[in-house]
Amino acid sequence: MKLISFGGKTAEAAELLQPHWLADVSKSLGDGYFLPVGMGKSYGDVALVSGARAVSSLGLNRMINWDAATGILECEAGVLLSDIQSTFVKQGWMLPVTPGTSYVTVGGAVANDVHGKDHHFAGTFGDHVLSLNLVRSDGEVLSCSPRKNSEMFRATIGGLGLTGFILTVRLQLRAVAGPYFDSEVIPYGNLSEFFALSEETEAQGWQASVSWFDCSTGKAGRGSFTRGNASLRKYDGEAEPKGLGLSVPITPPFSLVNKLTLDVFNAAYYELQRSGAGRREVHYREFYYPLDGVGNWNRIYGPQGFYQYQSVVPMAHAAEATEEMLSVIKKSGQGSFLAVLKTFGDRKPAGLLSFARAGVTLALDFPNRGEKTEQLFKELDKIVFEAGGTLNPSKDARMSREIFQAGFPRVEEFAKFRDPRIVSDFARRVID
Repeated sequence: MKLISFGGKTAEAAELLQPHWLADVSKSLGDGYFLPVGMGKSYGDVALVSGARAVSSLGLNRMINWDAATGILECEAGVLLSDIQSTFVKQGWMLPVTPGTSYVTVGGAVANDVHGKDHHFAGTFGDHVLSLNLVRSDGEVLSCSPRKNSEMFRATIGGLGLTGFILTVRLQLRAVAGPYFDSEVIPYGNLSEFFALSEETEAQGWQASVSWFDCSTGKAGRGSFTRGNASLRKYDGEAEPKGLGLSVPITPPFSLVNKLTLDVFNAAYYELQRSGAGRREVHYREFYYPLDGVGNWNRIYGPQGFYQYQSVVPMAHAAEATEEMLSVIKKSGQGSFLAVLKTFGDRKPAGLLSFARAGVTLALDFPNRGEKTEQLFKELDKIVFEAGGTLNPSKDARMSREIFQAGFPRVEEFAKFRDPRIVSDFARRVID
């Protein structure tokens, strides 16, 4: 059974099973090695396994209990974040943390301890998990929370699916008036202005922020800063926006992302953002999930796929390191369509292997051009490593064991909670 990551990396699993009832999960795990999987939205190989069984959570998509007074939801691990948002926003509740796509399972969000645009305000997804049930390969079911099996709880949050198969999760949702955000878009001319805007935004108490910036044209470093707060406008019964309704129907024979298209896109997107600068009210789908309106957008990178390179660098070295990374990218001629820059707050990580930590994170998408792309990554690795930073496992397909071990120093402690029969191509590459 071929498994394919969102970035186009593949693995030949021995088989793929999809249990539909919680009671059937233990039987699906079998006797050999396996890996829990969900929607496959990871860019790299954390959700890929070669030569072993993949066990999908997608058949376990039921909401079990809901308390409308407290906003506490209990659901199975295969429930999608999109279903939680659309179901409960009408009742005045939303997920407190969500990544850039809503087409992620709850189990995947826990296993990768995903972050969003509001880390300084709300932390990561794991910060809002009240408890979870986990089945181990020997059939034991563990109930885990900050007070019960607490060490296993912290190992499972951000544990990349390696501690067991997550069955159910209890989540604390956040009270909101409705599905809208008061948003402001601010163009900026260089990275120094980005850092000044970030500092101002956090000081003013904005809930969420994110920045796109140009990393390919002659004016690279300019960008567009977006920040927002949940609106006080209540839900009034109107239908949710349908979004762009666009889709990339086929995978072209070659990547549509090249120097020419990169420069055209970056120049045009900057002008589009500049023309729309200022304050306006937007639906949460537009604010949180702009790319969910373009189906299969990853196909534009062609049959070789693409890499996402997401780093985090401590704030003390962030400005210098980001400028240096931009310079290296410009010289390489391999700019990114989607260069996303944002800050993380100074918060204790929810899990032993959580990626988000105080500093600045830069996420870049690059077409897979083989050795040329790998050479660029080695140069970026050097900048990140020397600045005391690391890379995001859920986005990674090629980081070295050295960078992983240095960036996640609690990996030896985490090893005590690994399930002995769970493997992944990522774990084989940088942990085992």
